[in-house]
Amino acid sequence: MGLPGRADYLAEISEIMRRQWPDNRTVNVVCHGHSVPAGYFATPRVDVLNAYPHLLRTGLAHRFPFATANVIVTAIGGEHSESGAARFAKEVLCHRPDLITIDYGLNDRGIGLDRAREAWSRMIHAGLRAGCKIILLTPTMDVTQTSAYTGADRPVLEAHAVQIRRLAEENQIGLADSFSAFQVCMETGELSDLLSWSNHPNRQGHELVARELLRWFPVE
Repeated sequence: MGLPGRADYLAEISEIMRRQWPDNRTVNVVCHGHSVPAGYFATPRVDVLNAYPHLLRTGLAHRFPFATANVIVTAIGGEHSESGAARFAKEVLCHRPDLITIDYGLNDRGIGLDRAREAWSRMIHAGLRAGCKIILLTPTMDVTQTSAYTGADRPVLEAHAVQIRRLAEENQIGLADSFSAFQVCMETGELSDLLSWSNHPNRQGHELVARELLRWFPVE
């Protein structure tokens, strides 16, 4: 089936952000998920100014200099998608978002693929019913993806990435493939170059995620 075209999926939102006052309006982007979008680096340190939601906001400001855009973070450190789905209507949809990003892949290993798929599907369907655009994020990597790690759980994170890609295709919504972006970067470096801690990206890792998100915003 494939994903929707990047030139078209957020074209309406991009057009709003290209307009100048008084013909524009505020665009709301909500970043929902776990500790990574919440801005945790080396726990307990939180560095939201170097996390991808803020980098996305900065990138949008450069790309659309006339835009009024809010990037609202509803992420909670340590949370998995079932908890995120339980508060989705009250804490995400209440912001009347134009766009929602969902990022739970790292922590969903704790609940398994089936439960994660159900929770992600609930959030996707609720967002679509509310008229929102949605971009799913595959997980950033952690130390279980290093070549030195030989644990039996190493394939699990990639399995969640595969499931998230399928959900994006099935629902014809956007995908920011952080997992693949990390893989590409590792071809010329080490995973440690992208991590601030065992399971949180550093500034460079967050830049990769922000770049994947910005690909969905077409420019003239």
